[in-house]
Amino acid sequence: MVITTDVIKSLRDETGVSVMQCKKALEEAGGDAEKAKVILRKISATIAGKKSDRTLGAGIATAYTHAGGSVVAALVLASETDFVSKNAEFGKLAYDIAMHIAAMAPQFRSRDDVKDSDLKAAREVFEKEAANVPEQARAKAIEGKIDSYLRDKVLLEQPFVKDPSITIRGLIDSAIQKFGEKIEVVRFERLSVR
Repeated sequence: MVITTDVIKSLRDETGVSVMQCKKALEEAGGDAEKAKVILRKISATIAGKKSDRTLGAGIATAYTHAGGSVVAALVLASETDFVSKNAEFGKLAYDIAMHIAAMAPQFRSRDDVKDSDLKAAREVFEKEAANVPEQARAKAIEGKIDSYLRDKVLLEQPFVKDPSITIRGLIDSAIQKFGEKIEVVRFERLSVR
C-alpha cells in the first residue's frame, strides 16, 4: 500500500507524534492507520521509560468541576520545562486527566502509593469471597481479585474515560513521546458533595 502524505498528516493530527515516527509506524503497519496507532503506543512506552530518571522542574495545576458543581478534581501535572508546561496541549492533557479523576474517583496514583493496610483490608474481603473456591485455585483467585481491585483504584492503570482503549499511563506515555519530556502526575484530589 502506498503511504501518502495525507495519510501521514492524518495520523500526525490524530496522535500529535512527529511526522517521521508516524511515517515509520505506517510503513511497519503496511499502511494500516489503526495498527500504526498501536505501534506508536508501544514506542511511546519505550520512550517514557528512557526519560523516567529526568528531573521535573515545571508543571501545571488545574481543576475540573463537574456540571452542577457536585464534584471537583484538582491535579498537579509536572514536566521538565516551562516550555512544555505552558503549552496549550499540555494544559488540555492536565484538564482531561482532572476530568477523568472526577469521573472515575481513583484512590491511588500508582501501585507504589497503595499502603500495606489497604492491601491487607482488600485481601481479607477477597479471602472471604473466595472461601468457596477450591483450595488449589483459591490463592490465584484472591490475587486476581486484588489485581483487578488495584486496576480499578490506581489512576495510572485506569482506562481513560474518553478513550477506554488506553490507560492514563498510556495517555501520559503518548504525551511524553509528543513533547519529548518526562511528564508525571505529582498529586491529585477529588472532592465530592456526596
